[in-house]
This record gives sequence, C-alpha cells and structure tokens, in this order.
Amino acid sequence: MLDVALISVLVAAIAIGYALGYRQAGRHKQSAKSHSASLNEPSRDYFVGLNYLLNEQPDEAINIFINVLAVNSDTVDTHIALGKLFRARGEADKAVSIHQNLLARPALSPSTNEQVQLELARDFMALGVHDRAQRLLNTLIQNSADEDHRYAAKHLLIDLLEREKAWQQALDVIQPLLKQYPKMRRPAAHWLCELALEDIGNASRPMAKKQLKKALQLDENCVRATLLLADLEMENGHYDRAIERLDNVPGQETAHIPTMLPALKHAYWRNNDEAAYEAHLYRLLEQAPYTSIIIALGQLVHQRDGVDKAIELVGERLRAVPSLGGLDYLIDLYIESQRLSGKPSPDTRLLLLKYHTDALLINRTRHRCQRCGFASDALQWQCPSCRFWGTIKPVIGVEGE
Repeated sequence: MLDVALISVLVAAIAIGYALGYRQAGRHKQSAKSHSASLNEPSRDYFVGLNYLLNEQPDEAINIFINVLAVNSDTVDTHIALGKLFRARGEADKAVSIHQNLLARPALSPSTNEQVQLELARDFMALGVHDRAQRLLNTLIQNSADEDHRYAAKHLLIDLLEREKAWQQALDVIQPLLKQYPKMRRPAAHWLCELALEDIGNASRPMAKKQLKKALQLDENCVRATLLLADLEMENGHYDRAIERLDNVPGQETAHIPTMLPALKHAYWRNNDEAAYEAHLYRLLEQAPYTSIIIALGQLVHQRDGVDKAIELVGERLRAVPSLGGLDYLIDLYIESQRLSGKPSPDTRLLLLKYHTDALLINRTRHRCQRCGFASDALQWQCPSCRFWGTIKPVIGVEGE
C-alpha cells in the first residue's frame, strides 16, 4: 500500500503541473481568447496520473509525473523531493529514474545540476553501485565552484570509502577537513586503528604501532588505540608499559574501564605482581564503582583469603552500588560457602534466587550506543545502526555496571 507521504508528494506534483498550466493559460488569455477555455482545463494526463495513484500503480504515476511536469525553477524541488522519498522508502531505482531525468533537461542551473548529481550519487550508494557514485562525487569535488557542494560531495565520498573499508583513501579525503571540522577526528582515528589491525595481520607490528600513535594524535580519547597499543606492548613482554597504557583509559572514557579490565589483569599476572593489581583495582573503584571491578576484587580476595572474606568485601561494596551482576556473583559465593561448610546441598532459596538472576542476566543488554540506542552483547567500535564510531559503551546501572 502506498504511504501517505508518497501520495502527498505525487498529488502535489500533479497540482503544481496543473497550476503552472493554468497560469500559462492566463498569460495568453488576451492574445488567444479562442483557446483559453481549453488551456484553462486541466490536462487529461493529470487525471490519468491521479487515477494511477488511486489504483496504487506508482510506476505509471511517476511516468506521468515526469512527462507532464516541466522542469524549471518552480518544479525542480518537487522532482528532487520525490526522488528522496523513493530512496528513503528503499526504492532507489525509482529515485535514479527521476534524478537522471532531471539531469537530461537543459533548463537546470549549474547549482541545481550539482544538487541533483549529489542526490543521484546517494541513489547509487543506496543501490550499492559504488563505482558510479564515486565517479560522480570525484567530478563534483574537482569541478564544483560551490563550497557547500564540494563539502557534501567529500562527506558522501568518505561515507562510501568507509563502507568499502578503503581506510587509507578515506583518510586522504578527510585530512584537509580536520581543522575545519574537528568532529571528523574521531572516525579518522578509528580508521587508523583499522589500518593498524591490517598491519598486525601482515606481521608488521612497528607500522601498526605508528598508526596507533597517529590515532591518538588525532583523538587523544581513542580508547581503542590505547587498548591495541597495550596489546602490542604485552606481545613484546613489556608488561609495565602495557599497564601504563591501560592506566590512561579511565581518563579517556570512564565507561570503558570494564573493557580494559581483562587486559589489565593479564598484564599484572604476567608481571607476577598481585599486590599492585589489587591496589590498581581499588584506585579504579574510587574512580568508578563498577560491578566488574567489584567482582575482580572479589575473585582476588576469594583466591587469596577464602570465600567468606570475598562475601564480606562484595556485600559491603554492593550495598553502596547494587547491581544484578554483582548480586549474581554474591549468590555464587554464598552457595560455595554453604558447600564448603559441609552442607549437603545449598539452601533452596539461594538456588531460586540464582535461577532468576541467571535468567535476567541472559536477556540483559551489555553494550548500548549512546547516540541511537542500538543494543549489542559484544562491544563494537562502529555502531551498525547509526554508523558512528566509538559510541557503543558498556551499560551502566543496576542491570549493567
């Protein structure tokens, strides 16, 4: 079924065509009175187009619309609006037909022609015809005298190259824009991280390290670059340097403290420094009383001092910042405590609580995009929904950290 927006635009287009015809008839009224009656009557084509709409035949309605509505300064915006609407509805092939029809008309001004080319490039991108879109955008970037059109073309080209994972080409396009548009520094930093991962895959770790340092120069708060640099340090056996790198994460983004905890634990364990690890966890707890930190401390105390000491620590910390994950871990500790005390089976009330916390934890959202709300179990550095970089973070609160 046709949506209301599409019907509105098409009806408006037909009405514009009729109004233009009526106005044109008025201009010639005095000089051609004998023809005025016929000119003032709406064209049969308008009614044919309207009939197609009512019968839900949009392709035929579009053809009528294109044929009868002249392209000029009064109507070009309607053509463009209709093309945008079809693209938004997932019918980019229809949008291509409309925009190509516009470009075939000689009446367009240079500025309008460039605007239509931008729309056509968007159509091709929506269809996945990236080579044609790229040719259009490169032509606009090279030839347009309009700064806004050049910027829009560059922005679209960056988006296209990013979709194709052409990270270096995207960096080459974005580099001249970074001073004027500082918000572009974040995606550029992540592209450098992508290049670093490619270098690591090609066993070129020195080049990867260079890319990651560039990423931090572009965006000093790029947690991803810091984590990758810490991994490289650990691969080389430089655990103290890795810890120094990881110690920067809370200052970059507090919400990513849980993200870096496994690497932090690994670095201290390989460095054989349990006391320093415990002290580091307590410092982190002062910065952000997250469940992951409490559980990490509980595991440390449990291993060293026993389950009852771990219960005491975790219970005290959760009293200030209760969370579902923390409660689940505390129940595990109580069940183990009862087992160690010689009880043949755990308290059924504890088992019931454990059943419910397990069920709730299975369905919880672990990560969420701070921009569009996209939920994800695993951390992703680019949101699959809004496609922004670095906006997905661990969930904070009773159901999260």
